[in-house]
Amino acid sequence: MNGGQDLGGMQGFGPIGFEADEPWFHAPWERRVFAMVMAMGLTGTWNLDASRAARESLPPGEYLTSSYYRIWFRALEKQVVQHGLVTEGELAAGAALTPPAPVARVLKGEEVAPLFARGFPSDRPGPDRPRFAAGDEVTAKTINPPGHTRLPRYVRGRTGVVERVHGRFVFPDSNAHFAGEAPQWLYTVRFAGVELWGEDADPGLAVSVNAFESYLEPARGRAA
Repeated sequence: MNGGQDLGGMQGFGPIGFEADEPWFHAPWERRVFAMVMAMGLTGTWNLDASRAARESLPPGEYLTSSYYRIWFRALEKQVVQHGLVTEGELAAGAALTPPAPVARVLKGEEVAPLFARGFPSDRPGPDRPRFAAGDEVTAKTINPPGHTRLPRYVRGRTGVVERVHGRFVFPDSNAHFAGEAPQWLYTVRFAGVELWGEDADPGLAVSVNAFESYLEPARGRAA
């Protein structure tokens, strides 16, 4: 979807601040939000892509004026209500008003370290072959889906060169809406700055974007 998170090429938001030796969390509540998001995600009620979609679907005014973990928290509130785990009244009261809804799994403290050590891979090997190869010129499709997408707005309709073929991975646009993992080939595509931003761009600038196969088509005049 087109949302407040897709800022590539836009101006007027001020400088990006960098903090030397930045801590993982700036306040105790951020640590608690991180823990709650991880614990709720591992109940199996939703998946990683659905969580990302919930964050990116927040109203742009709210998204752009919220801190990183504030965005996580607001998205978590949205998800627990949508899935019937918490009511709006309970959020307002800050306490449970009804018996808890069942979940498929409850994360135990002793499970955290082994789970995070293993990671949460989303690669899905399969028999089909990639449509594109390193060195191919491709154009990102011009799409404006109402649902979740990982294709940045600023590369749509622009032509770049495939740098790398990564393999087959869960397709977020499908998985975020519980329509199945629908694995696709994933590529890194390099776009020249002048292709994205016009002749005023730094001629030495380039942007590399990870793009799924269905986002791409052969550049004009070339078959694949």
